[in-house]
Amino acid sequence: MSKILITGIVASGKTTLAKQLSSSLGIPWHELDAIVHHRTSEGRHKRTAEEQLEVIRGIDQSGPWIFEGVDRISYRHLFEMADTIIFLDPPLWKRKMRIMTRFIKQNLGLEKCGYRSDIVMLKLMYQWTREFERNRSTFESFLHPYQEKVIRLVDNDIREIPELHLMK
Repeated sequence: MSKILITGIVASGKTTLAKQLSSSLGIPWHELDAIVHHRTSEGRHKRTAEEQLEVIRGIDQSGPWIFEGVDRISYRHLFEMADTIIFLDPPLWKRKMRIMTRFIKQNLGLEKCGYRSDIVMLKLMYQWTREFERNRSTFESFLHPYQEKVIRLVDNDIREIPELHLMK
């Protein structure tokens, strides 16, 4: 368990789990959004799919890693590269509640974010959630060939990852 991909839809707990695993395993973690939307002194710009792959390959060559992010076609090669895929799949009601809680915390200055937290982004997060649920069967079909390395977590509890118990 040295190359871990954590995937799930908005507000599924990807970043929280990535931080926990990184701390527990001593493996660096990388937000895929930060690879897609590169921050420079001039602001954020979106890398091309080829540029994203180049950054990911560079990280891959440096040793163990944890990547976390929503499923995007531009980095689906990570499903092949990873030795463990963690699919975070909490109930829909919980994700919807987390989206609103996150929005409130960000707008009160209690939680930082790398994007503009406004009503437009809030609506987009709910839209992405609806689209994921509508297309869930497509994602599940895509995951099928990787089942031997997929761990599905509903409660995002790090203790539910059997491989961690073997490593201690």
